[in-house]
Amino acid sequence: MGRHRNDPRGAGQVAAIAAAVALFVVLVALGGFFLYNSLPGNASPAQPSAPAADSAEEVGEGDDSVLYIKVVGDSSDVLVRIPGGEVLTDTTMTQGQYLSYDHDAMDVTVSDPEAVDVYVNGELKDLSEAEAGKSFLVENGAAG
Repeated sequence: MGRHRNDPRGAGQVAAIAAAVALFVVLVALGGFFLYNSLPGNASPAQPSAPAADSAEEVGEGDDSVLYIKVVGDSSDVLVRIPGGEVLTDTTMTQGQYLSYDHDAMDVTVSDPEAVDVYVNGELKDLSEAEAGKSFLVENGAAG
């Protein structure tokens, strides 16, 4: 009389608890992964490409991209991003590498302005007075 009987847990109840714990762990891991990738500078940057040897000198002036950057010096760190948003590239480019983008507006930062030629809407931008690491805004001349 007065004794209480302990009900053993069934296999179904144990399996349901284990599945709930596993689902929680997976959701926390996925949330951490996507949070980490959403932080600035953590996305995989687009890698600049090396131009073909024969056409390397002619590509800049003939390129009709909104932004075209070619490294003519040893190397330069280049950061290109959409204002207030996505980082398009954040990399160190070496001599002969180039990149181009066609977005309406971009923030551009170069660590060594003398090591790069920057073309905006097909025209060479004068960076001789620019300070190292200073950002400037590039806008599409055709955008209305």
